[in-house]
Amino acid sequence: MDALAASLLAIADWITAHITMWVLIATGLFLTVISRGVQLRQLPAMVRQVLGSRSQAKGGISSFQAFAISLAARVGVGNIFGVAAALLAGGPGAIFWMWVVALVGMATAFFEATLAQIFKVRAADGSFRGGPAFYMARGMRAKPLAVLFAGITVITCGFVITSVQANAFAGTLVSAFGQGSSALPGFGGLSPAQLVVAGLTFVLTAVVIFGGIRSVARVTEWMAPIMALVYIVLVAVICLANLSEFVTVLTQIINGAFAPEPLVGGLGGGILAAVINGTKRGLFSNEAGQGTAPNAAATATVTHPVKQGLIQSLGVFIDTIIVCTATAFVILIAGPEVWTDPGANPATLTTLAIAHGLGGWTVLPMAVLIFVLAYSSIIAAYVYSEVNMDYLTSGNPRATWFVRVLSVVSATAGAVLTLDVVWNAVDIAMAIMTLTNLLALLGLFSWGTGALRDYEAQVRAGKEPVFVGIGNPYLPGDVPGDVWTAERQSTPAQSDQPPAEH
Repeated sequence: MDALAASLLAIADWITAHITMWVLIATGLFLTVISRGVQLRQLPAMVRQVLGSRSQAKGGISSFQAFAISLAARVGVGNIFGVAAALLAGGPGAIFWMWVVALVGMATAFFEATLAQIFKVRAADGSFRGGPAFYMARGMRAKPLAVLFAGITVITCGFVITSVQANAFAGTLVSAFGQGSSALPGFGGLSPAQLVVAGLTFVLTAVVIFGGIRSVARVTEWMAPIMALVYIVLVAVICLANLSEFVTVLTQIINGAFAPEPLVGGLGGGILAAVINGTKRGLFSNEAGQGTAPNAAATATVTHPVKQGLIQSLGVFIDTIIVCTATAFVILIAGPEVWTDPGANPATLTTLAIAHGLGGWTVLPMAVLIFVLAYSSIIAAYVYSEVNMDYLTSGNPRATWFVRVLSVVSATAGAVLTLDVVWNAVDIAMAIMTLTNLLALLGLFSWGTGALRDYEAQVRAGKEPVFVGIGNPYLPGDVPGDVWTAERQSTPAQSDQPPAEH
C-alpha cells in the first residue's frame, strides 16, 4: 500500500508541477484580464448578492442554497488537513501560492458558475441541472468532452472525494474518542471505535443523500455558514491573542514563497515544493477551475447568470483568503514546538496548533468540527456526482439511485481506508477534471464576458438585471433551450416541465 501511495504521489506531483498549475494560473490570469478584474471590481456586489440571495427562488433552489452547497464542499478538510499538508511539505511559502491560486481562481470561479447558469436545463422536478458537462455539450457542441468530464466527475465526486472526506474525520474521531481500543477479531483489524464511526457515517449520509439534491440544499443552507463561522471564530481568537506575531508570520510566508533552500524547524520548503503544494492544496480547498462547484451553481434559480457567478467567486475568497489563511497563521504561530511533535501530520497538525494556543480542551470540539466539515463536503460532493449522472443518463431514476448508494457506500468505506492512497488519488482525479474544464472555459469565455457586459449595462441603467438568452446583443449567439427566453423570465418556474434536451 505504501508503494501505491508513493507512485500516486509521484504522478500527482508531476502533473501538478508540469501541467495543472501552469494552465490553472494562466487561465485565471486570462479570464481576469478579459473581464477587467471582475473579482476585484465586483467584490462589493458579491457581498450584496450573498446577503440578498435567499429569496426569489420561485419554489426552486435559492441562490443562497446553491452557494451553501458549494461552500460546504469548499470549507472542509482541505482548510484543515490540506493547509497542514501544504505547510509540512512546502513550508510557509506554500500559503503564498495558495493565495495566488485563489485570487486568479476567483475569476475562474466566476466564469464557470456563470456558464453553468447560461447553459443549464430544467429537470423533471422543476429544479435546474447544469455544470461543465452541460456547457461543453450545449455551448461548445463537444459531447465527447462532456461525456468524459461527466464520467470522471461521477467517479471522483461520488467515490474518491467522499472517501477522502470520510477518511479525514474518521481518523480524527477515532484518535479523540477511541484511544486504546484494540482490533476486533474477524473484522479485518478494525477497532470498535472505527466500526462505530463507519456506522455513524453510513446513517448520517444516507439520511440526507437518499433525500436528493433538495434535501442537501436544505441541510447545507444552515450547516455551511454556521460551521465556517465557528471555525473562523476559533482560529481568530488565537490570531488576535498573538497580533505581535503577525508581521513575523507574514514574512515567513513571503520569504518562503521564493526561498532557494528548504526551511528548518519542522516545515518543508524551497520554491518548487512551495509552488507544487500550494497550488495542489489550494485547488483541493477552493475548487476554482476544477469544475465541481458549477454543478451546484447551476441549480440556483436567479434572474441573471452573473448573479450566481459573483456569489460563487466570493466563495473562493472566503475559503482560501479567509479560512485557509487563518489556519496557516494558527499553525505558524504555534512554532517548531508543534511542527516537530512526533504526532504532527496533516491530519493532526491543525488540532495540535489550536490546542497549543487555547489548551487541550479544544481537541474534542475540533474532532466534532472536523466531522461536521467533512460530512458537509460529502453530501455536497454527492450533488456534483448526481448532476453529472443526470447528464449522462438524462435523469434516469435508477442511475440517480446508483449515485446515491455509491456515495453512501464510499463514504462508509472511506472511514477505514489508508489516508495517503486516498489523498494522492484525489489529486490525480482533480487534475484531469480541472484540465478538461479549463479547456471549456477558454472555449466559451466570450459567453461569460457577454453576460457580464449585459449585467453591468443593466446595473448602470438602474435596472434589476434580468437575462434573456435569445437575441441578446452582448452574446455570441442564442442560448439553446427555453430556460432564458423572455417568456420564461416573466413567469414563475413551473414544476411540471420535462427535462430539456442535453
